Amino acid sequence: AGLLHDIGKVPDEEPELPHALYGMKLAEKFKEKPAICNAIGAHHDEVEMTSLLAPIVQVCDAISGARPGARREIVEAYIKRLNDLEQLAMSYPGVTKTYAIQAGRELRVIVGADKIDDKQTENLSGEIAKKIQDEMTYPGQVKITVIRETRAVSYAK
Repeated sequence: AGLLHDIGKVPDEEPELPHALYGMKLAEKFKEKPAICNAIGAHHDEVEMTSLLAPIVQVCDAISGARPGARREIVEAYIKRLNDLEQLAMSYPGVTKTYAIQAGRELRVIVGADKIDDKQTENLSGEIAKKIQDEMTYPGQVKITVIRETRAVSYAK
């Protein structure tokens, strides 16, 4: 039932039928057990659940669909979200570079050591997180890492 529950997403004959119902119809056509057919048809509540497998498949489908990356995003929307994350952080004074990494689940923010002190660095991380929370839509959570670095380089000749 778990393996076949989305088999109806590959419509052959009836594209107007919901995939769960089409999948159930396919399973019945190929003489699958009634409990399996019911679990396939009921995993989106299109038919009444009559077997113990049905709610198990429904819950597993929901867990699978909720995991990060499960739902394909249109590439343009994905790139736009990454750019929006970077631009949001760039809008703060003292920020010199931003990098959205880990598919947008992490934002690295580089600040000028001469422009922001250690305390302001901590505050900036929280401010960016709050602004992302308030203004953006994103899957899961976004980790904001603000990096303030001072380098001293000398050469002995």
